[in-house]
Amino acid sequence: MTKTTNIISWIARILIALIFVQTLFFKFSGAEESKYIFTKLMGAEYEAFGRIGSGVMELVAAALILIPRTAAYGAIVSLIAISGALLSHFTRLGIVVKDDGGTLFGLAVTVFVLSAAVLFIHRRELPIPGSDQ
Repeated sequence: MTKTTNIISWIARILIALIFVQTLFFKFSGAEESKYIFTKLMGAEYEAFGRIGSGVMELVAAALILIPRTAAYGAIVSLIAISGALLSHFTRLGIVVKDDGGTLFGLAVTVFVLSAAVLFIHRRELPIPGSDQ
């Protein structure tokens, strides 16, 4: 990996982790907006399960993506988590959630693009099925 690619990778990974960690506070603290989102997606009886479950997945992604040896795996977990968020925006929530001006959607798109870039950069670090790697 070139020095420039390494720098791009680190910037992308740090930004992903910062976005996830920032949203974790709202999910784990039961902020009103998070409760609204997951109630709309899952119903009141499963709201906490969805909110905390997605928060744990994002925490795992943030941790894995910051460790150089597991960056590719972190990018995969991140892409899975953020794909769920984007699908929710496209199908149930809309682009603007509770008058946020599309901020949550924009953050989700940012994480998706950065995670795809990290996975592309670190793709050779993943085992190839059928090889002795």
